Amino acid sequence: MRYRTVGRTGVQVSTLVLGAMNFGSIGRTTQDEATAIIDAALEAGINLIDTADRYSDGESEEMVGKAIAGRRDDIVLATKATMPMGEERNHQGSSRRWLVTELDNSLRRLGVDHVDLYQIHRWDPTTSDEETLSALTDLQRAGKIRYFGSSTFPAYRIVQAQWAARDLHSSRYVTEQPSYSMLQRGIETDVLPVTEEYGLGVLAWSPLASGWLSGAVRAGREIATNRSAVLPQRFDLSIPSNRARLDAVEQLAGVADEAGLTMIQLALGFVTAHPAVTSAIIGPRTMDHLRSHLAAADTVLPADVLDAIDAIVAPGVDLAAHEKFDTPPALLDPSLRRR
Repeated sequence: MRYRTVGRTGVQVSTLVLGAMNFGSIGRTTQDEATAIIDAALEAGINLIDTADRYSDGESEEMVGKAIAGRRDDIVLATKATMPMGEERNHQGSSRRWLVTELDNSLRRLGVDHVDLYQIHRWDPTTSDEETLSALTDLQRAGKIRYFGSSTFPAYRIVQAQWAARDLHSSRYVTEQPSYSMLQRGIETDVLPVTEEYGLGVLAWSPLASGWLSGAVRAGREIATNRSAVLPQRFDLSIPSNRARLDAVEQLAGVADEAGLTMIQLALGFVTAHPAVTSAIIGPRTMDHLRSHLAAADTVLPADVLDAIDAIVAPGVDLAAHEKFDTPPALLDPSLRRR
């Protein structure tokens, strides 16, 4: 396992991060299975676990908490807030009112007195940066969080938050967690240059592109992954963007074969090759998934392989841009771009 420093914090983390989204009802993973996955990941050298309040409505945090009991100090523990938790309108967002309340809920579910990294799961356009940064700084000073970060923020919002922290004399976001893979490279255009400029660590999620790069999706085969059952439209080959993805996958599989690598090794090796990326988040649902991911822990792709990937999906290109979560609201709501 390789390790890198998170931004300018001095904290060393593994280049593979154990994501816990599949723990609980989302991935139908039991407590025993989750504990076994965490045990094996820690033994392999992974030292950062990433979860969120939203994952299985808190069940993921509870499972992680039970699995790490007694060894908390050896783990860099990250969680997130802002996604809706129930029907109450104020049980979401990044207001001081909600973040203070929901952090206590997360700490209770995790069974700990602090988290190392508390992340704003999505940019909340209804709440000012000053409101959120002030609340996060106070939680940091109270010892409940060590650092805080953002997730899936548009590049201009990352910049705005950095400026707001400077003007407010508050602590600042030290990480960004964007979606990044060989099939979704849009962040190379704007987000990654911004994180490099401001010295943010980058924890990339969905490096396997929702399973497209797992090796299980190939031409002529029935697509029967767990994600395809939950989000069938993302794998519907009557949709042009999905046909384009399948074509790219077939070409990338040829690159992997020629290099003597699995698709997972190629995919994770690609993400961790970018100098702006600290770590890639893996989200195993089973022990077999974890083993296939760990096989990529030390994968370093040579220049000719990276060149071959660039020739298939050009730098800065998203093959499914409509699936991005950092799209400016005005591109989705016509009323916001009309007088």
